[in-house]
Amino acid sequence: MTVSATVPVAEVSLREYGPAVSVPLGAEAGQALAASGILQSATPDPHRNGHWLLRAGSRVGAVRMPGGPVVRIMPKTSVSRLFFLLGFSIDPARAWRDSREGTIDTGAYDDVVPALAHAVERQIDGALRQGVLQGYREVEETALVVRGRLREAEQIRRHFGRTPPVEIAYDAYTADTAENRLLRAATERLLRLPDVPGPVRRRLAHQRVRLADALPLIRGQELPRWQPSRLNSRYQPALRLAEAVLRGTSPEHRPAEADPLAMDGFLLDMNKLFEDFVTVALREAVREHGLTARLQDSHHLDIAGLVGMRPDLVVRTGDGRTPLAVVDAKYKVDKADGLHNADLYQALAYATVLGLREAHLVYAAGRQPERFHEVRGTAAGPDGRGVRLFQHSLDLSREPEQLLISFREIAGQLASGRREVI
Repeated sequence: MTVSATVPVAEVSLREYGPAVSVPLGAEAGQALAASGILQSATPDPHRNGHWLLRAGSRVGAVRMPGGPVVRIMPKTSVSRLFFLLGFSIDPARAWRDSREGTIDTGAYDDVVPALAHAVERQIDGALRQGVLQGYREVEETALVVRGRLREAEQIRRHFGRTPPVEIAYDAYTADTAENRLLRAATERLLRLPDVPGPVRRRLAHQRVRLADALPLIRGQELPRWQPSRLNSRYQPALRLAEAVLRGTSPEHRPAEADPLAMDGFLLDMNKLFEDFVTVALREAVREHGLTARLQDSHHLDIAGLVGMRPDLVVRTGDGRTPLAVVDAKYKVDKADGLHNADLYQALAYATVLGLREAHLVYAAGRQPERFHEVRGTAAGPDGRGVRLFQHSLDLSREPEQLLISFREIAGQLASGRREVI
């Protein structure tokens, strides 16, 4: 009997935390997907020869596997809402002010990569509308004529004091600045992605031409640093979005020994995005109460300092000295009972170490009502109750303005903790 060979697919479509999908894949492509870490699981299908069971986790976007398919992962929430979360995490002051319409223009695209490419190109076009920003950059070179400052030590070391040529250093007024390098790198990154629509791709290529005087970045090297200033204010929205493309949101989610150039794409980790959104939004909201907040505040569980812990957010007094409340953000698939016991144990540990009467957990789910648990065996506070663990639920399908109102309500509860400190 002749068995026909399974033809591997060119494209795979999955949904964030959706059910596993059986896909015809070659062994090499399946193993590469399993090793990449971009999916929650990738295992051979025991019931279908030449097929792999693929299940997406928290990462959304699209990647092109080397010698394999393009893998697309659709988010549970709408793309416009996803980019509102991203925009708020990048620039909270502007997002808070413009919450009705959001801060990132994704056009009419309802998929992650096309929306991202459109958004970045529009931001870059706005930044360059008044011309390419130029600035002074120190240049060191060997020249036949003297300009700027003579590098005496290099002149003696390389030429034994003879002239010419001369080793000089001077400030050049150039478009090869950190800001333009970042924008060019983001543009080139997007041009390599799958699924970028033709019109957007052509506009991105035009922006790359406008930024041609900026040197390209070498992948794997540290991104150039820039400082916000009056001169680059028109660049800042584009720069923050470009950094989001280049730093931590690309598919470099593979083992360290893997080739970092093996695949191209864009993936957002919804766990990290939700955590950033919640902590930044609460940090901004508690400022209305005259309080400060620290993100990823470092502490130790034990006296010896061997067991570290980093709560997502610790609210403190205005001077930053006294902790008043602790928050952990949890982007998770709903459980039947909605309890998430391990999260409650973690929150209790945070409250204990910080000496607080309560701790707060914020989930990305709209179906579970807010609840709190009073912990047995904990000493009674001034109100006669033990330590309480609060679970808050955010419905990401709500309008941005409604979401920010929810944060103000939670912030008011956190601020009341100033009367609850042990």
